[in-house]
Amino acid sequence: MNIAKAAGLVLALLMATGCAGPRLDDGQGPRLQETFAPADRQKMPDLTGTAIDGRPIAVHDYRGDVLVVNAWASWCGPCRAEARDLSAVHTTLHTRGVRVMGVDTDASRAAGAAFARERHVTYRSLHDPGTAQLLRIPKGLVSPQGYPYTLVVDRQGRIAAARTGQLGRAELTALVEPLL
Repeated sequence: MNIAKAAGLVLALLMATGCAGPRLDDGQGPRLQETFAPADRQKMPDLTGTAIDGRPIAVHDYRGDVLVVNAWASWCGPCRAEARDLSAVHTTLHTRGVRVMGVDTDASRAAGAAFARERHVTYRSLHDPGTAQLLRIPKGLVSPQGYPYTLVVDRQGRIAAARTGQLGRAELTALVEPLL
């Protein structure tokens, strides 16, 4: 095998295992996109802890609703860009049973709270600085190496869709509509 082929193979393996995380943060990297039929959906783990507002929060608080779980960090450009669209979906589809729950991975709760204020975020976010809660998500659904990533959970608490990378309002609405 020549050097160029070997380097290409190594690069492909690194990207497949999620080691290309820094590229995901610039919004230009590969996007993982999965939508699951009801029979193939895995149970969403009950992520629990303290929100950036200092109050308790858990996935089970949203049982019976269609839940959008979005992992983010204040320093992530695509996270900053999609916050408005996530808030819009949370606000406009709230009466139909759609909720958004963020998971802030910033080391400082203050950084996450400042992000939420600056971006006028309308949904609550779990503070998960060590990603202990996010690591409970079934392996292979998203790339934990980069942000943002989003899971859509059906009313039965099963993961119906997984996306890595920035989501817009139209794409997110299209993901939740079939679950209403």
